[in-house]
Parts: sequence; structure tokens; C-alpha cells
Amino acid sequence: MGHKKHHEPAEELRDPASGTGDLDRMKRKAYEKELRLLQVELVSLQQWVKKSGARICIVFEGRDTAGKGGTIKALTERVSPRVFRVVALPAPSEREKSQMYVQRYISHFPAAGEVVIFDRSWYNRAGVEPVMGFCKPEETERFLQLAPQVEKAMVDSGIILLKYWLEVSRQEQSERLESRMHDGRKTWKLSPMDLKSYGHWFDYSRARDAMILATDTAWAPWYLANTDDKKRGRLNIISHLLEQVPYEPQEPLDVKLPRGQKAHGYQEPDYPFRFIPTPY
Repeated sequence: MGHKKHHEPAEELRDPASGTGDLDRMKRKAYEKELRLLQVELVSLQQWVKKSGARICIVFEGRDTAGKGGTIKALTERVSPRVFRVVALPAPSEREKSQMYVQRYISHFPAAGEVVIFDRSWYNRAGVEPVMGFCKPEETERFLQLAPQVEKAMVDSGIILLKYWLEVSRQEQSERLESRMHDGRKTWKLSPMDLKSYGHWFDYSRARDAMILATDTAWAPWYLANTDDKKRGRLNIISHLLEQVPYEPQEPLDVKLPRGQKAHGYQEPDYPFRFIPTPY
């Protein structure tokens, strides 16, 4: 794994692993140029996954507003939803609460030729649930003991498992929450849970630390990404993800459009088609 097949980013785009530091926020034009190149590689990855029958499971966790949704959108917007499948499970039903904890997640694990992306995952039991009082401390402790074993079984079965934690600063989180309050396009992102969670910054820090300490293993390590600059964060994550998978570049297409068909007397019908209004 880890063969460098995509382009090297321009020097001014490289970023210290610790975060954005004093660098300016990335400009949209530069971001879109780099994202386009990475998305070409994601198409190559997709072709390799379909051809090889590989199974890839990607877990995205992180603080509220850290940019999981935007990263997943950038990752999936140019590939097939039949190959790249996003799983964002709601709160468990009463029936699911009575099951083995990881049971409802296991049913979504990838089959051959699939990339499954978890927008939050079984790690709810290590984060939001203990912080917000949805589970008992001993349940979280038991989960942290068992999770590495479950993930070992996943990896031993041939699944490529990648786990990403997205981290933002406290100030950046505040600004993003306020933005959601005042932007009608983002109000759907502002849940009552987000507001409750906002007051538990250090509780989440402690939960994150305990989670990583217990589940950062040789077979399923945690990769952390600073996402104070969302654009840089997305590019860094996608670039890193591509490095972890031994895909092969796709061959250039050698195809030509077929000759256009002749009308052979066809005429457009005189029918009152219901065209939509064109206010734009």
C-alpha cells in the first residue's frame, strides 16, 4: 500500500500536520483545481475496486462541525453510489437496542467491489453516547475492549479499514455553529444535540483521548486531520486515503463516438409538451 500515483500538491498548498497554523485559508479556485485531480484518482480507485473485488470500509468521526459531511461529499460526488455507499444510521430502535451493540453496523459492511463510508459509526459508543449520558460507563469500557477485536476480524477477512478523526479548534466550532444559526441553507445541520454538545468540549476531548488510546491499533490505526480550513482538510484526507489503497491508475479511454443517426423522415410532433417555466 501507499504507492504515490496522484500528483504532488503545489508547494503553497502543503500544510503542517498540526494544522493550518498561520497559513491563509485556501482559495476556492485553487481548491477546486486540486480536488478535480484527486477525484480523477478516486475514479481510478473505483475501477480498481470493481475489478479486484476489494472491500473498503472508511469511518469518519470527529467533533461536531468538523466537516465530516463536506468531506464525504467531496469524496463521493464524482463516483458511483453503487460502489461508494454512505451509511449514516439514525438513533437505534428499541429492537436494535436489545441486540449486540455492533450488530446493526455489521450488516452494512462492504461486499466485494464496494466502498462503504460511515458518517459516524460504532464509535458513537465511545463519544456522543457516554458524553451525553446515553449509555453507562461500563458499556463504553466494554466497547473499548471489544472494538479492536471486531476490527481485527474485519481486517483479517480482507476488508481495508480506514478510520479518520476530524478535529477543529474551539473557536472554529463556535463560528461554524453560529453560521448554521444564521444561514437558511445550513439550519438543517443544527440539531438540538449539537447545541447540547457545545457545552461539553472537554468531555468530548477526554472521550476522544480514551477512544484513541484503546483503539489505535496496528491493524486499524486512527488518522487525525485538522479541518479548521475545510478545503485543506478535505484535500489532505482524500490524498491520504488514496495512499492507503493499492489501486492502479485507470487506462486512458480509447473510444470514439459512433456516427450520428440520420432522421429518415422523423419530424418533431405537434404536441403541447409541458415545459417547465424558465424564470432563469
